[in-house]
Amino acid sequence: QVHVVESGGGLAQAGGSLRLSCVASGRTDSITSMAWFRQVTGKEREFVAAIRSHGTNTWYGSSVRGRFIVSRNNDRSSWLLQMNDLQPEDSAIYYCAVKTNTRVIQSALGDRNQYDTWGQGAQVTVPS
Repeated sequence: QVHVVESGGGLAQAGGSLRLSCVASGRTDSITSMAWFRQVTGKEREFVAAIRSHGTNTWYGSSVRGRFIVSRNNDRSSWLLQMNDLQPEDSAIYYCAVKTNTRVIQSALGDRNQYDTWGQGAQVTVPS
């Protein structure tokens, strides 16, 4: 079994930056893909970014592409989300999610239903 925990986030001014961290424990060798999602109360959970456990490709939601960067540490069980040029519409709870054992096809990396393990979420607030 795998567990993931997010940390970081908090409050940033518009145009500023924040970094989120996600650390996995347990059977981390079973993780095939990792993604960040975010959710505002009353709205659907939105895909932010994804990266596989092997390879260097990354994928981004259209609203964050060019501003956010997802990366994976060499241990393949921890990840960062660097968020730059933050805007009020980036305010949300950010979730780390991983897929274990089977691979997520590229076209499905943004589908929240593909991921089987989720963190508790980390709040990011950018006042308007």
